[in-house]
Amino acid sequence: MPQRQAERRGLRLWHVWIVLPLAFVTAIAIAAGVFFAGWDLLGARELKPERRIDSKTLFDLVELSFGVVAGAGALVALIVAYRRQRVDEDGALREATRLHTERFTTAVSQLGDDSAAVRLGGVHALAGLADDAPTRELRQTCIDVLCAYLRLPYTAESDLPPDDADARHAYLSLREVRHTIIRLIRDHLRLSPRDPRSWQGHDFDFTSVVFDGGDFTAAEFTGGTVSFNGAHFTGGTVDFVGARFAGATVNFTFAEFAGGTVNFTFAEFTGGTVDFSKVGFTGGTVNFTQAKFAGGTVDFTATRFIGGSVEFIAATFADSVNFYAAEFHGATVSFRKAEVTGGTVDFNMVRFVAGRVEFRQAEIGGGRVDFTKVGFLSSTVDFTKVGFHGGTVDFSEAEFRGGTVDFSEAEFRGGTVDLSRASGATPAGLPSSGMPWPATWAEPAAHLD
Repeated sequence: MPQRQAERRGLRLWHVWIVLPLAFVTAIAIAAGVFFAGWDLLGARELKPERRIDSKTLFDLVELSFGVVAGAGALVALIVAYRRQRVDEDGALREATRLHTERFTTAVSQLGDDSAAVRLGGVHALAGLADDAPTRELRQTCIDVLCAYLRLPYTAESDLPPDDADARHAYLSLREVRHTIIRLIRDHLRLSPRDPRSWQGHDFDFTSVVFDGGDFTAAEFTGGTVSFNGAHFTGGTVDFVGARFAGATVNFTFAEFAGGTVNFTFAEFTGGTVDFSKVGFTGGTVNFTQAKFAGGTVDFTATRFIGGSVEFIAATFADSVNFYAAEFHGATVSFRKAEVTGGTVDFNMVRFVAGRVEFRQAEIGGGRVDFTKVGFLSSTVDFTKVGFHGGTVDFSEAEFRGGTVDFSEAEFRGGTVDLSRASGATPAGLPSSGMPWPATWAEPAAHLD
């Protein structure tokens, strides 16, 4: 009895002695509604009494009685058939789940094999199993196992013992398995959400994963949560070329870009939240060339750009991108030909110390670029040929000390550039003392040399 009750709870079926009366009451109510609607449409006012009935009328009454009984029987049969169908479907789901579990156990055991070839087979088996999963939850379980494999301890090539052929062979075998997992995830994230094999909308946990290469080209992160929290990009090339971040929560917090190349060229950040806060760009090259920031929030708060190269060349900023309190120390960061068309690009309290930051030929045509309390300290910052054609650029309380900040050949045709309360040396390319300032500029205070 408890087992039958549990089955009913699993199927969410009411007891038959509750369903049948409800079904009859509903059927009678519908029939009555139809009858009275027809009565009203025909404009009838009363029934004609019949003191005597003929054989034809009697036959019609008998026929009606049998029809009511047959209808009731048909209704009971319909209810029983529906419940049987539900039970059969549940049984089929249970059987599919049982077979899925058996295949899952086999695939996971392959992932733990010493042979790289067997592990590769396990990876493909798990990916196929995810495609065939009877429920979304079982598919997520397969994805979780693949991501967990990537999170296992992993020694990058740069940390291998020198002249150890066995260690290198083991590393190459393991790298092939890991890169295959990344490629399979990418392939499934390229599929349309309507495709039954698409993994869009699922969660992916790459927390603390070591990436020494991998290809997410044209992947679409359009739902769910994707975590690169604490991930280490240590070498090779990791491609997010043309990737689309729209509606997902993508977290790169505390990630470390310390070597190789990470490529976000043509990537689109058009919805959801992408968090690069407290990330360390300490080596290698990170490329956002022609990336598009137009929707949602992209956050670089308290990020460290220390060494290496980060490029936002020809990127488009049309919504909120936050570099608040980031540190550029000895790094080469390029916003050349970037375009700000709306939203806010926030450099509030950023420190540019040593290194080079380039805004050359950038176009500010709308929105707000905030350099409030920014420190340009012993660094080279290039604003040459920047077009200030709209929006607001705020250098309030900015500090220009050491290095070079150059506005030569900048073009001012609209918007507002505010240098009030700035301090330190006058940047190159600005009007000298006594010369007229552009009408759209808020002239700096006297303490700007």
